[in-house]
Amino acid sequence: MTFKEIQDLIKLVSKSNLTEFKYKKDDVEIAIRTKKYVKEKVISAPSVMPMATGFPAPAANAAPVPAPADPVSAPQEEASASQESSTDTSNLLEIKSPIVGTFYRSASPDKPAYVKVGDTVSADSVVCIVEAMKLFNEIESEVAGKIVKVMVEDASPVEYGQVLFLVDPKG
Repeated sequence: MTFKEIQDLIKLVSKSNLTEFKYKKDDVEIAIRTKKYVKEKVISAPSVMPMATGFPAPAANAAPVPAPADPVSAPQEEASASQESSTDTSNLLEIKSPIVGTFYRSASPDKPAYVKVGDTVSADSVVCIVEAMKLFNEIESEVAGKIVKVMVEDASPVEYGQVLFLVDPKG
């Protein structure tokens, strides 16, 4: 590569929206960073679990792409949020997860769920299982009433104190 070609390359990169450009061929290696370049910070979180999203993982050197604005979905989201908030949940009791782990509604895939919407539970009745570190912990209800809503999808991760079920004590 000639000096002139390198200068032209630098000018092209600085005029573009690129933050970094790398070129390597045989024994020639060029790296150009613009003023927009920001070194990525690595944040370590020991308890973070990767979740499958159905989207391919971004390349390590790919520039972040902002999500497109979708003006149509915003009113729909607000409408569904207002519908959920209009449902009176103030009289309902919560069954919360006492541990971090994976939520399961039944003892095994071929067995029925411990409880489903409409079932009546009493204090100390088993409502689900939370797996933590290969140990399957039966979660017992601390309240009595009728199951109104299951708040967590089967086989999904749950946090400590996360609401698993809503219970109507009058049911």
